[in-house]
Amino acid sequence: MIDYEKVIHGLVDPLVEHSDSIMIRELPGSTEKDVSILIAAEDDDTARLIGKKGIVANALREAIGIAGKADNSNVRIHLKFESFGEEGKEKENDAE
Repeated sequence: MIDYEKVIHGLVDPLVEHSDSIMIRELPGSTEKDVSILIAAEDDDTARLIGKKGIVANALREAIGIAGKADNSNVRIHLKFESFGEEGKEKENDAE
C-alpha cells in the first residue's frame, strides 16, 4: 500500500511557507476502499493549499487520486483541509 502521507508531503511542502508545521493524518474512511486524509496548516498556508475557487485543492485531489489507483487498489482518497489560527484554535476549511 502507498504511504499517502509521504506522497502528500511531497506535493504540498513546496507550496507552503511553513512546511515544518504541516500536519497530515489518515482518518478512517467509510469503507475499506475510502481513505480520508486531513491536511492541517497555518491560516496562510491553508489558503495557498486551497487556492482561489479551490483550484489548488482540486489539483491536489486529482494528483493523489491517481496515486490511489496506481497500485491497482482503486482506493478513493478524500482530502480535508483545516487551518490553525494564530491563537492556536482550529478553524475548519473543507474545500469539497
